Amino acid sequence: MTNVIEQALTKLSQLPENQQEAIAYLILAEIEDEKKWAENFANSQDQLAQLADEAIAEFKQGKTQPLQHFSV
Repeated sequence: MTNVIEQALTKLSQLPENQQEAIAYLILAEIEDEKKWAENFANSQDQLAQLADEAIAEFKQGKTQPLQHFSV
């Protein structure tokens, strides 16, 4: 365990139990979200490659415009 995690857990242990629970649920949710994102990204490589190929083909066909042509 890293020093930062140990420091966070020490501070967390000093909070009231209901705050500890709330923060623990936030941490668990964040870990689960990160896991899902990593899995989705890993499983999308073929689709991302296909989209990149399509973008390159459109660029070569002159179907794209520089980004400065679009204003926000």
